[in-house]
Amino acid sequence: MMKYFAIKCASVSYLILKPKSGGFIMKTLLTIFVIFFALTATNSLLAADDPSIQGKTRINTQKAMADHIQDNTYNSSYIIYDAVTGELLKLKFGELHKGIVKKGEFYVSCADFTDTTGSKYDLDFLVVENGGDFEVFEAIVHKVDGNKRKYSLEN
Repeated sequence: MMKYFAIKCASVSYLILKPKSGGFIMKTLLTIFVIFFALTATNSLLAADDPSIQGKTRINTQKAMADHIQDNTYNSSYIIYDAVTGELLKLKFGELHKGIVKKGEFYVSCADFTDTTGSKYDLDFLVVENGGDFEVFEAIVHKVDGNKRKYSLEN
């Protein structure tokens, strides 16, 4: 009788056969699967996305963010005031995240930036729809070098 174990992630179960002793190929395949599973699970946990936000809403939210970043860039640096440190940050834009969620009145998505010392910033952008137009209402420093800052948009 074959032995197995199961892994469940996001309501999907994976059935994995345990390798027989000395089964180098099976052990290698199992190791590859575990690494793949860990990377996939980690990526999905880090990137929040609401799949119901589709079409023009998704496109216009991303466009509003890109326009805002461009409009607030001076001498190749995105300028934002950091209310926690009291400093005016000059950041180099990296990339927009694809994930978008709805929090209260806002569509929220984020983008990656770096400063001149190499510190990594994750900024959240609060996007509002006003009469069919989408615009960034506020940008917030959400993470610095992977360390989250708490804020709440609920209520």
